[in-house]
Amino acid sequence: MDADAADTVVFEAPAHFRFYKSGKIERLNRPPILPAGVDEATGVTSKDVVLDADTGLSVRLYLPNLQEKPSAKLPVLVYFHGGSFLIGSAKDTTYHTYVNALAAAAGVIAVSVDYRLAPEHPLPAAYDDSWAALRWAASAQDDWIAEHGDQSRLFLSGESAGANIVHDMLMRAAASEDDGSPRVEGAILLHPWFSGNTPIEGEPPAATMVTGMLWSYACPGAVGGADDPRMNPLAAGAPALDKLGCVRMLVTAGLSDGLAARNRAYHDAVAGSSWSGNAAWLGSDGEGHVFFLQKPGCENAKQLMDRVVAFIAGA
Repeated sequence: MDADAADTVVFEAPAHFRFYKSGKIERLNRPPILPAGVDEATGVTSKDVVLDADTGLSVRLYLPNLQEKPSAKLPVLVYFHGGSFLIGSAKDTTYHTYVNALAAAAGVIAVSVDYRLAPEHPLPAAYDDSWAALRWAASAQDDWIAEHGDQSRLFLSGESAGANIVHDMLMRAAASEDDGSPRVEGAILLHPWFSGNTPIEGEPPAATMVTGMLWSYACPGAVGGADDPRMNPLAAGAPALDKLGCVRMLVTAGLSDGLAARNRAYHDAVAGSSWSGNAAWLGSDGEGHVFFLQKPGCENAKQLMDRVVAFIAGA
């Protein structure tokens, strides 16, 4: 391939990234990386822990202010950030701000996973990193979790590609339940990034096309393209949903998002399966994809946070 051809842009997500014919990615407008520490506004303390020096896998932990209840045992929530498996970091402004606020509002010890990104590290790298981080969090090897965490109240959450990871974690937990895999009480899938080779009813064809293209960059070896069960849990031949490895689930969507139809179809398939758990749904009228990250102070974002907090509390 000559240099000019290699430098041809084949796909661009404005303000996010460009892909070149050579396979190179150029990440645009990266949010600043924030240091861990004490957040004066919420009283939440954060710290970074390296889990695997060879791969670079790390997590950022968040501990709410325990001044009023120093002996309280808190739920543990493992969070997976989005970004099409291509961009984002647990340490950047977007995710640090959101997970910090979530830890404060819900009163949880949050473990935000900084997994490896594609295309430099194609899938399943992000899934494998996330599974390793989940098992680490559930094993209470960290002193914050050991002292203040209630390991019997383990939650998973993520938005977009991070919610896709949540689904993969639940399937792994179900398949590995006999080898001491984590017992997950609840899963919160915020605007999950699912797709397929063919649009479903109510899904804009452009959304299917773009999502399929991004999936091919993140997982070039996927069998069946976007009908790979990790991207399309409802595809023919995908593992049955009745063994999902959690007790409760909340699925959310922005109802003006091109992924909303997929999100609803996933919820309905889970709720209609023989899975013994309980699946809840929340759609935000007039909102697009992961709107709550861009405008956390809007009324719909506040309602979504309130619903997540209530879900963790058991309501």
